[in-house]
Amino acid sequence: MSEPHENHEKPSHKTVWERDTLERLAFATLAEQRATRRWRIFFRFAWLALIIGLFWTGAHKGGMAGSSPAQPHTAVVAIKGEIADGADASAEWVVTALRAAFEDEGSQAVVLQINSPGGSPVQAGIINDEIRRLKEKHKKPVYAVVEESCASAAYYIAVAADEIYVDKASIVGSIGVLMDGFGFTGLMDKLGVERRLMTAGVNKGFLDPFSPQTKQQRTHAQTLLDQIHKQFIQVVRDGRGKRLKETPELFSGLFWSGEQAVELGLADGLGNLDYVAREIVKAEDVIDYTRHENVAERLAKRFGAAIGEGAVRAMQTMPQVR
Repeated sequence: MSEPHENHEKPSHKTVWERDTLERLAFATLAEQRATRRWRIFFRFAWLALIIGLFWTGAHKGGMAGSSPAQPHTAVVAIKGEIADGADASAEWVVTALRAAFEDEGSQAVVLQINSPGGSPVQAGIINDEIRRLKEKHKKPVYAVVEESCASAAYYIAVAADEIYVDKASIVGSIGVLMDGFGFTGLMDKLGVERRLMTAGVNKGFLDPFSPQTKQQRTHAQTLLDQIHKQFIQVVRDGRGKRLKETPELFSGLFWSGEQAVELGLADGLGNLDYVAREIVKAEDVIDYTRHENVAERLAKRFGAAIGEGAVRAMQTMPQVR
């Protein structure tokens, strides 16, 4: 019985070439993926190192500034824009700058460079109190220099200064308090829309623009505004003293030009920052202590927001009990 004939055909040249090509492509793809992962890891560590370096540099510079007093100079703290929590002119940021300015042995005086339409009476009150405390502690004079505007809460801060200087065209004053909003009850009646508001507490929703206000609620709100207004007036009187020429309109919420403000005793004279540093403080070198958000803080916020967004997305994709 003859043995079966075995087929020992060799693979064709084309088959070998295709297999080798596929193997090379597979290895090349794997190598590229590994390289991509390595570069991704490298850039992540590079960003982390950059952020740490920026934070360290900022802290190092801050420590150096505090440990080596500067030459005699005029310290400046800017109060610009809306005075509100979370804003550049918040009490947190302004007070931090004020403390640094007062504590520097080289600062001969502190100048408040003001350009603000006003804002929160609470934030302004915190800043005013801190200025008076620091003046008493460090025995350094404080001057306010007004640029375009020093109104409402900004003037609340300015009266803590020993003297206030303005431009003749500056806007100064607005010593008053307001609470504004809208009421849509008439419009809703015309449209046939019913407001369904449920509260625990009779007056809990009295500021709701879609609900009518009672006489008692308006009286309560007005009493609150009048009380804050009296506090504002007292702060102005304490700060300006006998220099103030009181008239019936002075505390009515009106504002005046810088030239009129000097006549009314709301300001002491005309002058800008350079004038005050040169002629009043007698220290022409000016150093700005205003706190500004640095690159590291901006990057930290951006990365923090990205991490927070990722966490929210992860939570949204998690199974939920329904």
